[in-house]
Amino acid sequence: MLDILIINGTVIDGSGAPGYKGCVGIKDGKLVSAKGDEPAARVIDAAGKVVCPGFIDAHSHGDYVLGTENGRIFKTVQGITTELAGQCGGSRAPVSAERVEEMHAFFGYKQPLEEAKRWTTFERYLEYVSGLCLSANAKLNVGHRILRTAVMGLENRPATAQELDRMCGMLREAMQAGASGLSTGLIYVPGCYAETSEVVELAKVIAPYNGIYFTHLRNESFALVESLQEALDIGRNAGVRVNISHHKALGKDNWGKQKTTLEMIRKANEDGYHTTLDQYPFDRCMNNMTSCIPNWYFAEGTNAVSQKLRDPAFRAQLRKEMESPDTPYDNFYRNSGGWDGIYVAAAAKTPEAEGKFISEYAELVGKDPWTAYFDLMAENNCGVSGIYCAMSQDDLFDIIRSPYCVVGTDGINKSWQDKGHPRGSSTFPKAIELYVKQNKVLTLEQMIHKMTGLTAERLLVDNKGLLKEGYDADVLVLDYDNLKVHATYDDPNRKTEGIDYVIVGGKVVYQDLEFTGEYPGKFVPHTGGAK
Repeated sequence: MLDILIINGTVIDGSGAPGYKGCVGIKDGKLVSAKGDEPAARVIDAAGKVVCPGFIDAHSHGDYVLGTENGRIFKTVQGITTELAGQCGGSRAPVSAERVEEMHAFFGYKQPLEEAKRWTTFERYLEYVSGLCLSANAKLNVGHRILRTAVMGLENRPATAQELDRMCGMLREAMQAGASGLSTGLIYVPGCYAETSEVVELAKVIAPYNGIYFTHLRNESFALVESLQEALDIGRNAGVRVNISHHKALGKDNWGKQKTTLEMIRKANEDGYHTTLDQYPFDRCMNNMTSCIPNWYFAEGTNAVSQKLRDPAFRAQLRKEMESPDTPYDNFYRNSGGWDGIYVAAAAKTPEAEGKFISEYAELVGKDPWTAYFDLMAENNCGVSGIYCAMSQDDLFDIIRSPYCVVGTDGINKSWQDKGHPRGSSTFPKAIELYVKQNKVLTLEQMIHKMTGLTAERLLVDNKGLLKEGYDADVLVLDYDNLKVHATYDDPNRKTEGIDYVIVGGKVVYQDLEFTGEYPGKFVPHTGGAK
């Protein structure tokens, strides 16, 4: 007897092939062939619906809240059944005993400090993960910024040979424990202080495991092309696969540069250098508003900058640097066209600023925009989240058409009550809505392929991404005709209508917009694609 039999649906199997009327059988957590008349403990009638593989989030920050109710809801309500977390140079482990408190504070760990103190190896961190209640599966990277902070704090200098050797040892242990690769965030402290050669040496550590190098490029605006070339060079010199995170061109002056970068990626693949990119389907990005300030000021941490922001002379210096096109950093103030293009998502100590552009907030409080911004940052200890009007929808369409492009949320939401970005709750249904329903950039089969089978193939997620006999039974039933995304920039955390069933490992975890209480998600160890 089957555990679950799904009948009468349009099956889109994740391969990109045309959908067909058919049935899907599930037995002992695996997919099995079915004709539709087999006895089953549960039958799901999917008439008028689409049956497809569970979505794979190629770029997740879900490890910040892994195993919590918030962590589950952001993934499952949009049909994600597997996430690839530990991105942009950030991960939860490994920590170092001498700097664990500094790491706990700087990286915003939600887990208790006493728990985090145990994570001096990745294996110990995985012991913690194995005890969590997960509604989705997780593969986990090791963050370069975590390694650097564990070994040398937030210092703005090259690593010594001894420090680099220690970082390599920590990374090697993590790969042996099942980590999927190395991630960098080369615009963020302290990753931005690393020279290319440091990253190459670390990437060489993951090569014997067929690990993947995931990177938030050093620059996504005026130096986008040069930064992509750096990433490609790291992959070639280390002999590893590369994934370009949330690929985009920031700032109106840079729109269209993706035509060059996409050609570079195409050529790299043609030459045998395995390179993938991921994207979220929104033309506004999100980051802390510290991204408007040159990153070298944060070597002493956000507390120090918050104090300096009370000094008029420091403010004058910052304004001059932020307004100049010659200041060499990824300048989110300029990328957004100024204060009219920067929206305050969250500012806990000044909630009256939330939901307003900086220029609007400045008018509300009777200040000029620069004073309003600096006061906002000082009063919130630099803990202000911003949404930036910095991207072009035409560029999004160009990028998603790339045969090497998959989908990732870049979701950094930590609470369903957070005022974050709608990508955290609705990236995958939004991709269907934007690219298929509204603009017909892709067919539904092509879109689902980019969210399932292609992701699994390119990023080495074993036994997932296809509705194929013997594969893991991670399955969705979608009401495509009635699929409706309700999340907005003003109200980012809302459930999408039309995701009728989410099945993970053969267990129904979500139906009728509610969780069932099943938590079959697991840590997925990296095998390098071995079958």
